[in-house]
Amino acid sequence: MAESLDMEQLMNSFKKFAIHGDTKATGKEMNGKNWAKLCKDCKIIDGKNVTGTDVDIVFTKVKAKTSRVITYEEFQKALEELAPKRFKGQSKEEALQSVHKLIEGKEPTNVGVTKVAKTAAVDRLTDTSKYTGSHKERFDESGRGKGKGGREELVENTGYVGSYKNAGTYEEKTKAK
Repeated sequence: MAESLDMEQLMNSFKKFAIHGDTKATGKEMNGKNWAKLCKDCKIIDGKNVTGTDVDIVFTKVKAKTSRVITYEEFQKALEELAPKRFKGQSKEEALQSVHKLIEGKEPTNVGVTKVAKTAAVDRLTDTSKYTGSHKERFDESGRGKGKGGREELVENTGYVGSYKNAGTYEEKTKAK
């Protein structure tokens, strides 16, 4: 029972890594990039016994000649190839079990993904309350942009000069006469 549960977890990890970063992937086949990511994230690559080059060589060895991806069966063959290299002191079966334990239940990590830098300099540069001159006109008191009204001189074609106080009173003056 434990054997089938372990294989199910291994299959789930294979599927998660197979679809990682590829919207069209079905989870039935894994490309070389995702195979290398699986080996790196699950600590199969240790830098001494197993390197990135070893992982690439094993991938090329187990895949079909014209294919660019490996199936789950080929994935298991690749693990059988890497296991004795990774765990040198163990028998083939023990080494394979150890490699399976490294992979089971794991998913791709997003280490090194760029995060938004929140520093004092950024805060100071984006604080609209400290803007001066024409830039100040582009934002309201809450710091939200005014849109087109804040960027352009909107012309009112009323026929009156901009600072004329009695705008709109012409009709009333002509009626009085």
